[in-house]
Amino acid sequence: MSAPAIAAFDLAKNFGDTHALQGLDLQVEEGQIVGCLGPNGAGKTTMIRLLLGLLVPSRGRAEIFGLDTRRQTVAAHRRLAYVPGEANLWPSLSGAETLRLLGNVHGQVDLTYQAELIERFNLDTTKRVRALSKGNRQKLILVAALMTRAELLILDEPTSGLDPLMEQAFRQCILEAKERGQSVLLSSHILSEVEALCDRIAILRSGALVEMGTMAQLRHLSALTVEATFEVDVPDVAKVPGVSMIEVQGRTLRCQVRGSIEPLLAMLAHSGVQELLSHEPSLEELFLSHYGAPLVEATHGPDEK
Repeated sequence: MSAPAIAAFDLAKNFGDTHALQGLDLQVEEGQIVGCLGPNGAGKTTMIRLLLGLLVPSRGRAEIFGLDTRRQTVAAHRRLAYVPGEANLWPSLSGAETLRLLGNVHGQVDLTYQAELIERFNLDTTKRVRALSKGNRQKLILVAALMTRAELLILDEPTSGLDPLMEQAFRQCILEAKERGQSVLLSSHILSEVEALCDRIAILRSGALVEMGTMAQLRHLSALTVEATFEVDVPDVAKVPGVSMIEVQGRTLRCQVRGSIEPLLAMLAHSGVQELLSHEPSLEELFLSHYGAPLVEATHGPDEK
């Protein structure tokens, strides 16, 4: 069996008394997209820098396709491409010169695909980097990573500064990468982005991995929302097992249900229901139920500690 694209074993990093990452065990299989969520300070960027071999772990180890990221860093980097949230590029170089330089550094470029990406992202490669907006600099570094067709893409807030149309172009490129068998680790604040792209989702909090699974497996973090409209008065469902957050407006009942919905349905079946709606929690609702506060989607902040 081939080695997973990413494997972390008890990976930890301390900065003095600050435990930036605590005993992370993580695996990303080939051809899989894994999303990493967490507020600033959760340890996402520290995790990525450890996976890239840019930081020395306080404990544990990380592997890229079976290659130790500390002892075999160069070999591991040949098989991946990395997109940071903030790219420090050469201001005097043009976009085309930057792509040529980064392509030579990586050693593998699909020039036909590069031209396609430049068109998709509507990128003017004749301008010097100093003249590019934040969004265009981000497009430049995205093209540089994607044009390599690397086996593994490690993306840290990759759509920071992009407008909605370019975000859609990015998502399409990532889905196509998955179809080609590439693996992706995506760290993002944008919940809809993670929900649309990722096979599995990891939630970090205070440097620790607190949840890991598919969207279906993470549904237990929040309750099912039920809304019912009645012909007559709304029944009292306060004593029904698993029912909470009850709201009544006129003849409409809205509540949340944890566990089995059958006891609630049994009561409603004899209560003159006209309309009944239910929906599973979105990723945003899952995150809110776990943290009690929304993610910041519009900005990218330092996350090292």
